[in-house]
Amino acid sequence: MHDSELTVFTRPAEQGRWLLIPIGTSVLLCLGTVYSWSIFRTPLETELNLSATESLFPYTVALVFYAAFMPISGFYIPCIGPRITMAIGGLIVGLGYILASFATNIGMIILTYGVMAGTGVGIAYGVPMVVVARWFPDKKGLAVGLTIIGFGLSPLITAPVANHLIGVYSVRPTLRMLGLIFMMIILGIATVLKLPPRNWQPRQMSVATTVPDLRSYPKHLLKSQSFYGLWSCYAIGTLIGLSAIGISGPVGEEIIKIDPGMAAGSVSLFALFNGVSRPLFGWLSDRFKPCYVAITSYVLVLIACVLMIHAQPGQVVTYLIAFCLFWFCLGGWLAIAPITTLRFFNPEQYAQNYGIVFTAYGVGALAGTLVTGRIRDWLGSYTYAFYPMALLAIVGIVVASTLLKRERSLV
Repeated sequence: MHDSELTVFTRPAEQGRWLLIPIGTSVLLCLGTVYSWSIFRTPLETELNLSATESLFPYTVALVFYAAFMPISGFYIPCIGPRITMAIGGLIVGLGYILASFATNIGMIILTYGVMAGTGVGIAYGVPMVVVARWFPDKKGLAVGLTIIGFGLSPLITAPVANHLIGVYSVRPTLRMLGLIFMMIILGIATVLKLPPRNWQPRQMSVATTVPDLRSYPKHLLKSQSFYGLWSCYAIGTLIGLSAIGISGPVGEEIIKIDPGMAAGSVSLFALFNGVSRPLFGWLSDRFKPCYVAITSYVLVLIACVLMIHAQPGQVVTYLIAFCLFWFCLGGWLAIAPITTLRFFNPEQYAQNYGIVFTAYGVGALAGTLVTGRIRDWLGSYTYAFYPMALLAIVGIVVASTLLKRERSLV
C-alpha cells in the first residue's frame, strides 16, 4: 500500500518515519536505567545497612519481571495499540522509582524497584521496536538496531547523570526525580506513536518484496524447529553476555590487577561497544542469513574467552579487548533476535512472536547473574568462568548451523 497523503509528524511518511527512531531511542534510554542499579545500590547499602547479596535482589528481580512481562505485553500491543501500552509501561516505571524513594527496607525496594519498575520496563520495551519495524519494512534490521541502541547506551548516559544527582541531592530524591522525569517523557512520547496502515510500504519498494505471502510462514511458532533454534541461540548469547557483564569489574581487579577506579571506568568503554553493536548487527541481519551472523558472534565470544583464559596480571589491553567483545556480542543478540523473528515468522504477529522468543533472554539473564559468582566461590578464581562460556559458544555454533534456518509452511 502506497499512500502519498499519509504523514508522520506532518511530513510525508517516508521522511517522517525516521523521526520515530530517535523517539524510540529516547524511551529505551529511560528504560535502560534499570541497568544502572549499581549507582543506587551503594548508598542504599549504607543507609539501610544491607549486605551485598541483599542489595543485589532488586536488580535481579527487575530483570526477571522485565523478561516475564515482555511476552505478555507483546500479546496486548495489537489489541490496545502502542500508545496505551507505552503509557501503561511508563506509568508503572515512574511509580516504581518514585515509591522506591520512600522505601524503608529491602523488601519494599524489591517490590517497588524490582517488581514495579521491572514490570513497567517489560511492558514498554517492545513498543518502539514494533512501531519502527512496521514503518521500516525495507530496513527492518537497521531501523530496529538504531532504536534499541538506546537501551544499550543508557548506563553510559544515565548512570553519570544519576550519580551526579545523588552527589547533590542524595539517593532518595534522585530516585523520585528520575521517576517523574521518566514518566513524563514516556507518557509524552506515547501520545505521538502510531502504526502505519496494514501492508504500508515506502514508494521505492516493489509489492513483491514487501507484501509477503503469509502462507509461507510456519503456522505455529512453537511447532517450528527454527523457533527452537533461535530461542536456544538467543539464550546462549545472553547467558554468556550477561555472565561476562556481571564480572567485568571484579575480573579486571582480580586477574589483571588494575585499580578499582580503572575497572569502573572501563565499563563505559564496554557499554559503548554494547550500544554500537546493535545497529551493526541489525544491518548484518538484513543482508546475511541469521545463522552466519549468529556464528560470527559466537566466534568473537570464543576469541574473548581464549584471551581471558590466558590473561596475566598487567595485560590491560587483553582485558579491554576481551570484554569489549563480550559486551559487543551481547548487544548484537538484542538485534539479531528481533530481526530473525521478523524474517522467520509472520511479521503481522511480530509483537506476540518476539515476546515469546524474548523469554530466552529471561533464562539467560537469570542463569547469567547467578552462575559466574558460584564458579568463583567454588573454584577460587573468575578464570574458570571462561571455560564454560567457551563451551557454550561452541554449542551455539552447532545449534546455529543446524537449527537456525527458516522453515516454510507446506500449506
